[in-house]
Amino acid sequence: MAYLIGIDVGTSGTKTVLFDEAGNALASATIEYPLHMPNPGWTEQDPEDWWQATVKSIQAVLKQSGVPAGEVKGLGLSGQMHGSVFLDEKHQVVRPAILWNDSRTAAECEEITRVIGERRLIELASNPALTGFTAPKAVWLKNKEPENFKRTRTLCLPKDYVRFRLTGEMAMEVSDGAGTLLFDVKNRTWSREILEKLGIPVEWMPKLYESTDVCGTITPEVANLTGLKAGTPVVGGGADNACGATGTGVVVEGRVLSSIGTSGVILAPSKTPQTDPEGRAHTFCHSVPNLWYLMGVVLSAGMSLRWYRDVIADSERAQGEKTGTDPYDVLTRLAQESPVGSEGLIFLPYLTGERTPLKDPYARGGFIGLTIRHQRRHLVRAVLEGITFAMRDSLEIVRSLGVRIDEVRATGGGAKSAFWRQLQADIFGCEIATLGSDQGPAFGAAIMAGVGTGVYASIPEACDAILSVVERTEPDPARVQEYNDYYQVYHSLYPGIREACHHLSKKVAS
Repeated sequence: MAYLIGIDVGTSGTKTVLFDEAGNALASATIEYPLHMPNPGWTEQDPEDWWQATVKSIQAVLKQSGVPAGEVKGLGLSGQMHGSVFLDEKHQVVRPAILWNDSRTAAECEEITRVIGERRLIELASNPALTGFTAPKAVWLKNKEPENFKRTRTLCLPKDYVRFRLTGEMAMEVSDGAGTLLFDVKNRTWSREILEKLGIPVEWMPKLYESTDVCGTITPEVANLTGLKAGTPVVGGGADNACGATGTGVVVEGRVLSSIGTSGVILAPSKTPQTDPEGRAHTFCHSVPNLWYLMGVVLSAGMSLRWYRDVIADSERAQGEKTGTDPYDVLTRLAQESPVGSEGLIFLPYLTGERTPLKDPYARGGFIGLTIRHQRRHLVRAVLEGITFAMRDSLEIVRSLGVRIDEVRATGGGAKSAFWRQLQADIFGCEIATLGSDQGPAFGAAIMAGVGTGVYASIPEACDAILSVVERTEPDPARVQEYNDYYQVYHSLYPGIREACHHLSKKVAS
């Protein structure tokens, strides 16, 4: 029996999972670490925290599983996208890492768009300049911390810093590279034109690999620290979204991922690098060679429901505590008492701005259509419907670009509720499939490790062998039609209030 380890370097913690070759999780450990916010809109972390969490979580899964280190065939790495780790000539950290959800770089995004041109940037990088991406952070460092910029010799991403500590090799794979905005996504390589125009030395950028390529091996020093065997292969791995898609078998054209967690993601593989000319959706390299994916992001998906739970649903939370029931289950049961469309009530889930399709950090949420007849059941159903309408916005972009949609595989909080799965089927107008297990990006990283070390022949073959759909939810034709009408109303609302949202947002900020 072969064993594989997947490591996911996330924002709240690092999760390490040990799997057998049949895809069974034998042991799991998550080590959390702090998120630092030294200024409003800034989010930073100390890369040393990622490393210590990686060491401790590897130690934990080896101890829990009892698997001999010599039987671990390989490791795969997943990690939060878009972060910036700046290293000096001795590979020492220059300053705290700037994360994907840091918003300090609005001016730098405007600078990048001006210097390169909006259309040319989308042609080269397949994405517009957004504050979350890596390139604006590097430009910010050059503008605001020139001494640190001068000290820098390497720019890498969170999981790739951990890889360096594991193997002594500086490397990056294409799915994470594609999210830097310094990347020629169509050709799966660094964009010299972007790097030169932004004044970022190409020598800073790590050597590139595909996700299943072996990029290094565990050093003797790390073996002593972790309990792993020296020489254990470490593969490229992938960005967290690419790994999440891999872990659900969304690795062929026609299968689409609908992931509803704090944010919401629609991810659709494509055999060719399809790019939205308006830059509403992202195009990145997938973990499978010669495969790309389109991705739309809803910033406050599950977060909107959490907001409702924490701020409005006092009685539902109390009921849950009294009966030992998850408050989210109480809320979804309540939502079922309301009819389709919540009696003309629509919720806009733009509680933290919106990425797809609005690209608007000043977008704000709200209930539209509220009357004296509306009760809690209508409000919570409207929240669930509004989140799902927002997800459909991304799905419609995928459809408009001609990418096949045969099946949507649901994961995250939106997959746990039968009601919400049916809601997705009816609003999306297509079948929703759910899998037997959901181990997240760490599972996808482990699959990549298995391919890279010869345990599996390819990622699609591995996914078909070890993943199985356990339930399919079909759309109801009558509800599909009703929701089509409501979706058209939803889609038309924000343009009419955009100016007011911007005014209010800037007024509060001032």
